[in-house]
Parts: sequence; structure tokens; C-alpha cells
Amino acid sequence: MHYRPNIRDTARLGIVVAKKLARRAVDRNLVKRIVREGFRLSRGQLPRLDLVIRLNRPLAGATRAMLHDDLADLLKRLPG
Repeated sequence: MHYRPNIRDTARLGIVVAKKLARRAVDRNLVKRIVREGFRLSRGQLPRLDLVIRLNRPLAGATRAMLHDDLADLLKRLPG
């Protein structure tokens, strides 16, 4: 995850899922949907930042619950 302060009222999100790490479009779209939903649910508590969430490991064996938990852990690490 990369982040940078912004001047807007709220946090913004960018998502990068490389084809090398998630070969099938179905898997890439699933990751994006899970990240968007987690961001939407926690947007009110997030500081004013521009966030870029980037997949850095292949999805081999990852479940939806694991992806939700990883995203929640990432968002908890944000400053402010």
C-alpha cells in the first residue's frame, strides 16, 4: 500500500492488480471488488489520504476472508 496526503475532504482509492499475480480476469476483479467494499465501509474513519493498494503476491490459495483480513490490517496501519 502506498499513500500520500490529499487536500480533499475524504480519502481516495486506487487499485493495482497485475496480470502476473492474478492470471484470470475473474480473480483480478474479485480482488478489486473486495478492496473497494472494504474501503467503502471504512472510508468514514480513514484520514484524508490518496491510497494505492497493490497486490504484491500471487493469490494462490487466498480466500475471501483472508483478503478482507489483510485489507483491514493494512487500513489500520495508516497514520492519523
